[in-house]
Amino acid sequence: MGTAWSCSLSYPWEQGLYVGGIETAKVNLVFRIYSNAWHVYAGLAILNPSARIQIDQYARSATDIFKLMLSGGSGSVDDEVKLRKRIEWGREVVFGNRSPGKKERRPILLSQEVLDRFSLGKPSTHRQGAPPSPMEMTFGSAPPSKYRPNSHLSLLAMVDCWAHLKINPYEHLALAATPIFRLFLGVAEHLFLSPSLLGSAIQSALHDSWHRSDDLEFIIAARGWSQCVSFGNFDLYERRFQETRSFFEGRFEEAGRLGSEMIKAIMETEIQREEEESE
Repeated sequence: MGTAWSCSLSYPWEQGLYVGGIETAKVNLVFRIYSNAWHVYAGLAILNPSARIQIDQYARSATDIFKLMLSGGSGSVDDEVKLRKRIEWGREVVFGNRSPGKKERRPILLSQEVLDRFSLGKPSTHRQGAPPSPMEMTFGSAPPSKYRPNSHLSLLAMVDCWAHLKINPYEHLALAATPIFRLFLGVAEHLFLSPSLLGSAIQSALHDSWHRSDDLEFIIAARGWSQCVSFGNFDLYERRFQETRSFFEGRFEEAGRLGSEMIKAIMETEIQREEEESE
């Protein structure tokens, strides 16, 4: 996401886009990663063979879903059905295996309204001068207008990637519960376990065009990072990372403060949940 926004020369939350709710968590994830040193992530990505496989599958998942979005939204009923089935399959594989009678795990993320406290921008339902999207005009069950529906392609691809690689993120959470991984899992969980949010994301992916250029930039960025990691070249990784980092550098202070407060709030609820489960 960070590379896509830097290539677009855009801070979308300053234009009232990708603001509020889980969008807040996604934007703060970008800042949290790029405010750190490049080599922290380069070593994890390049030296870990499993990471290379996951990054490659993530790029494939994002590309496949984007193609189905385009063809399904252009009138191909078969591809619209394929998109819906693929997303539902990913949801079932990653989040659907819950034993009957077993106590449900409390979701990681707080409510969308609480997350709004940590937002870098103010919600704006529409781009300046742009009419409401087809999704907003057609589907009465859409979320409130301040959470403008979009495809959430990055999250759809993440769950699709986990499903294809048969990864159980909750097992990883038990082994390496870093704040960033908690946040990644939390936003995916929040989207996929809410039928209304997931449904509006699919509808927006098929029928809205306002986010299409951003989705395209995201696909290019995802494939670019996958190729970069496959080369195993630390110098190339550093160059890509630092070019994107420089685009966000002037906004690290405010984003870092809000991001830290958000992580603190999430960690406090997670610690409380773990204590209750251990009793």
